[in-house]
Amino acid sequence: MAELNQDSGKGGKGGKVRSKKNGGKVDLTAMVDLAFLLITFFMLTTSLNKPQAMDVAMPDKNKVKDEQSEVLTADNRSVTVLLGSDNKVSWYYGQVKAPIEGPTVAGFGADGIRKVLIEKKAYVPRVAGGKDVIVIIRPSNMSTQKDLVDILDEMKIVDIKRYMIAKISPEEIDVLKRDNIYND
Repeated sequence: MAELNQDSGKGGKGGKVRSKKNGGKVDLTAMVDLAFLLITFFMLTTSLNKPQAMDVAMPDKNKVKDEQSEVLTADNRSVTVLLGSDNKVSWYYGQVKAPIEGPTVAGFGADGIRKVLIEKKAYVPRVAGGKDVIVIIRPSNMSTQKDLVDILDEMKIVDIKRYMIAKISPEEIDVLKRDNIYND
């Protein structure tokens, strides 16, 4: 039990010996219990910082498909972003064999791929009958994880609802080599 002792005796005065009187005792047990109850209450009621993560829809694991199957999207709705090396991307509008626009090299940021995505987000609904743009992200072997995170951040910044991450094809690797952003 916790207690507070006070010395009430006067030591060092004269030659008389007086008996020491015990001072008042204060029981601090209740205060300690209250402190632990308050700490427990605030620990349970406060909300901790939640990790910031982006939701990415993943394909169903039970469905087995051919790995070489092509992603079928309308030419006038799809923008493909190829992630190369040196924090560079190459993009084209349409299909790789017959692009409507591009391929063009861009960087990350407001003057790079973000500007292109904003333009295509506004342009595609006019030519596709109100349907929104689909962005296909294809990372190469030379791209880094940071590049993939950066392009996903660009999708969030521009507020593009439909995008996917797909495997890069040999034709698209040739596009990256032609644009000098695929260093073997």
